[in-house]
Amino acid sequence: MNFEIVQVKIPEGANVIIGHSHFIKTVEDLYEVIVTTNPNIKFGLAFNEASGPCLIRYEGNDQQLTDVAIENARNIGAGHLFVLVIKDGYPINILNQIKNVQEVCRIFAATANPLQVIVTETDQGRAVLGVVDGYKIKDVETEKDREFRHNFLRQVTKYKK
Repeated sequence: MNFEIVQVKIPEGANVIIGHSHFIKTVEDLYEVIVTTNPNIKFGLAFNEASGPCLIRYEGNDQQLTDVAIENARNIGAGHLFVLVIKDGYPINILNQIKNVQEVCRIFAATANPLQVIVTETDQGRAVLGVVDGYKIKDVETEKDREFRHNFLRQVTKYKK
């Protein structure tokens, strides 16, 4: 087996969701879920077909994001993998709906952080072993850090305690 670390390209201001699915219908179902959950999200979606012609299937409503999704899917190269690149929304806005798509088996990452995908290759094909999402921890939060976190979450969610 060979191992490779693939650096995922994430455009400025975008997030990426990478997952494993099991059927070509994934492309249409994920497209439908995204546009019905949040029609304002800009996105590009690529899906690596794992049988038959083994093509990268794609959809999206933003050409740049679609091109980036295709490039990431090609670089990772694992079958039945999908890469979704989004702007004007966050993974939290659509993640539960994506998880509920019948073909979706697992989500590897949903992030705007620097992201690496650990890939292995056998004589049959390629597979994702895991991801490196962001950076190594530095310390435990202080009381000041906790206060910042609480205030930030209330601003983002407009929830008042």
